[in-house]
Parts: sequence; structure tokens; C-alpha cells
Amino acid sequence: MSGPYVIRGAVSLPEAELMWRFSRSSGPGGQHVNTSDSQVELRFDLAATGALPEVWKARALERLAGRLVDGVVSVRASENRSQWRNRETAAVRLAALLAEATAPPPKPRIKRKVPRGINERRLREKKARGETKRGRSGRDW
Repeated sequence: MSGPYVIRGAVSLPEAELMWRFSRSSGPGGQHVNTSDSQVELRFDLAATGALPEVWKARALERLAGRLVDGVVSVRASENRSQWRNRETAAVRLAALLAEATAPPPKPRIKRKVPRGINERRLREKKARGETKRGRSGRDW
């Protein structure tokens, strides 16, 4: 899946704006893990990109503020043994992260009055529960 990674609709991340960094992965693997750079760190300059619409960019910068370092979001992948699979995993993870961060906000919930029947039923159930608990005590009132 190399090439532009689709965020949503026709908007995608161009390969030229992605910064890749490779390093040795941690964990078990013996001689292989000591010699191959299979861990992938994918960095994307969210603040300077021209690939996203301005509204989406502002929304993503606000929502990902805790993950950004100087306007750059980074994603790591080291689950797989091969660098190629880790590249794909990191790219898909970044695209999903940006898709979630650029999604439109949910519609606000409209508060409604609780219907009288539901409220009365709730109060009846509370009263019945209290009677049950009062009946459990060994005292004669």
C-alpha cells in the first residue's frame, strides 16, 4: 500500500511529506534483531502541511495537541519482524489517527424532559427496593 495514504474521501497524505526513521527494534529475536533496522518511526509535519484543508488542520492540531512536538505528529511500529510491514503498519496507524482527529464534531445532545411515567416508575422501584431492604432487618418496628 505504498503511495499516498487516504485519510478520508479524496484527501490523502503525500509520500513527499512523510519522514521515515528506522532503528533497531527491541525485544526478542536473537541475532536478527541485533543487525536489522526494523522499527519504524513515521513523522508528519501537521502544522506545515498543505495536503489537508485548513479546517481539518485546525481541528487536528487542537485534538492532537498532546501528541505533537513542534507541530509534528509521530507514530511508531515495531510489531512485525520486517521493516516493510512495520512501514505499512505505521502508515495505516497515522492515517487512522488523522482520520479520527479531523472528523467533524458530533452533534450536541438535545436535553429533553423525562416523561412523567418513567419518573413515576423509577420512584415506585426505589420505594419497592427500600421496602425489601427494610424487611430484611430483624427489628420489630
